[in-house]
Amino acid sequence: MTDRTQRNPQQPDRRRAIQQAASVGVLAATPQWVTSAFAQVDDLAPYRSAKVNWKQVEGESISVAVIPASYFDNLLGLLPQFEALTGVKVRAEKVPPGQIRQKAMLDLSSRTTTYATHAADPMYYPLYVANKWVEPLDKYLNDATLTDAAWYNYNDILKAWRDADSVDGKPYGIPYDGEVTVQVYRKDLYDAKGLHPANTYDQLLSNAKALHDPANRVYGLALRGFSGAGQNMYIYPSIFRGFGGEWFKGKDIVVNSPEAVNALNWYVNALSAYAPPAVRNWNWPDIADAFSQGTVATYIDAHSSAAVLMNPEKSKVIGKVGFARWPRGPNGKRVTSIWNWGFPINAALTEKQKKATWLFIQWATSAETQARTSWKFAGPAKRSGLNRLSAWKSAEFSQAVGAAGPNFIAAALESLEQDTDVEWRPRVPQWPAIGETMATAIQSALVGQKKPKEALDEAQARIQQILKA
Repeated sequence: MTDRTQRNPQQPDRRRAIQQAASVGVLAATPQWVTSAFAQVDDLAPYRSAKVNWKQVEGESISVAVIPASYFDNLLGLLPQFEALTGVKVRAEKVPPGQIRQKAMLDLSSRTTTYATHAADPMYYPLYVANKWVEPLDKYLNDATLTDAAWYNYNDILKAWRDADSVDGKPYGIPYDGEVTVQVYRKDLYDAKGLHPANTYDQLLSNAKALHDPANRVYGLALRGFSGAGQNMYIYPSIFRGFGGEWFKGKDIVVNSPEAVNALNWYVNALSAYAPPAVRNWNWPDIADAFSQGTVATYIDAHSSAAVLMNPEKSKVIGKVGFARWPRGPNGKRVTSIWNWGFPINAALTEKQKKATWLFIQWATSAETQARTSWKFAGPAKRSGLNRLSAWKSAEFSQAVGAAGPNFIAAALESLEQDTDVEWRPRVPQWPAIGETMATAIQSALVGQKKPKEALDEAQARIQQILKA
């Protein structure tokens, strides 16, 4: 192992760093990223302590697609460090969430290799693997010339997200950033009425009823209602699994079981009774904004939405917020999401490009880079979706997100360790079509166009056709 203070004779000077930063187009518009990168571009010792030849494919170029989000902005701002470390050039492209899945699928299926890797939806791995579009990553993890197993410590990455990015026990993506679904509530309103965060679905509705006061613009509960595989089908699966629902009956997907109907009835009734009228067309930013303005007493959504609530320029509820785990469903289960953005390797790349891509993935998902994009980051956006258990338990992370409250990390970490369910949604190659079919059915029930059973019966018929195609 090299000395952490040793300088590498190939280390770039500031002028070369400026040239490298200029070569990354996404950096030009945001000087703060470049400033942050310069602050550490000479500090590559933590990476060089790994027993890996980072320069083994020097001169290669790769393209990476990510979504426009602060947690990826933080990473892109450090690309000059990666280029200095490896000699690999990276072109980064930002693609909106609604388009990145389609663009990635087109690229992978046509083998055009536009992207070496991309921010991948965990529900798409079964489709990718069935078509052999992405590389199994165990061979990279187990190759000592490419990965220092002790330094990288793959098992430190949160198990729920590792499982979500794996198929048949084999990893096909490495999580970079993720989230967990938690209960968010107004501590001041709860304390005033002697309420406690809900442990059950019934308690959640009881709390909502006690605080529901539309005449004074306070609504008891909000859950995503907007139609989409990542919108209402982000919330419904947890409710469904909490009702004891199983996606499969034998080898067949069944979405209209009695448990499914009960779950959708509960979802419809909860929003009808206690949510703002517009919630059926709300995504998480709308809910977080409403809560931050003091018009919602409780919501359940991604822990990362706390960033909106803690923004001193916009939020009216700072210091009044509490966090807790998803409540238990009728079957006693708490079920939260397995959502994360991970990086796969495009199987159509050349061998050298695959190695370059793996070095990028290893760098981006390493403990050191996770820290540099969170509590070590120079800007105000401290990432809360870190991929490593050690990071979640660190004092530095606790201090970085301390404004969210003392129970923020505890609620999120307990959920990640105890409440995640890899079968949260049906993990099959046909998921893209199935997810949209389910989202449409749920939306039709939420807006009152159809009764829950009718909506799910129609979805079942469509899904059977999808699976036969």
